[in-house]
Amino acid sequence: MNKIVVAITGASGSVYSKVLLDKLLNIKDQWADLSVVLTENAKEVWKTEMDNDHYKNYPVKMYGSQDFMAPFASGSGQYNIMIIVPCSMGTLGRIAGGISNDLISRAADVVLKERRKLICVVRDTPYNLIHIRNMETITLAGGIICPATPSFYSKPATIEEVAATVVDRVLDIAGLTINTFRWGGSISNKEEI
Repeated sequence: MNKIVVAITGASGSVYSKVLLDKLLNIKDQWADLSVVLTENAKEVWKTEMDNDHYKNYPVKMYGSQDFMAPFASGSGQYNIMIIVPCSMGTLGRIAGGISNDLISRAADVVLKERRKLICVVRDTPYNLIHIRNMETITLAGGIICPATPSFYSKPATIEEVAATVVDRVLDIAGLTINTFRWGGSISNKEEI
């Protein structure tokens, strides 16, 4: 059974985190544990972008960015999926450099060393050469870079539906089973967002 950690950094894009958490809670039968790490900046960005602090209301285990006693700070915790959404370029750079100075970078280091699934949903644009090289380093180490680049062929009508086009790809990459728009098919997830 999957053990998932979702890390939320202070990059813009709180709607991606919200939609991901909502969707993960709709597929509880596919995971045994769901833990969330929020940085202090992530909390402020969420409040700014979402006009609320509803991140506090999710029925999941929440950890601060300096809580190294979290079970996913060690490979023995056996968390097999880590999704960083949105992933700031600072966080990406620390992971690429092997600098485990907070719980997010430590957990990512653990996931990579254990050869488990790390998905970094980067949101910044444009990229400079440092960003690109950091993405290459993480990719070579086994991580997956999934830019927060929405698609529009499913004709999303709300901001959350736009964000879901990225989140659904992330869930696919993570190996989770979801109902979603498939190319050549129809939209089946509007009621689940």
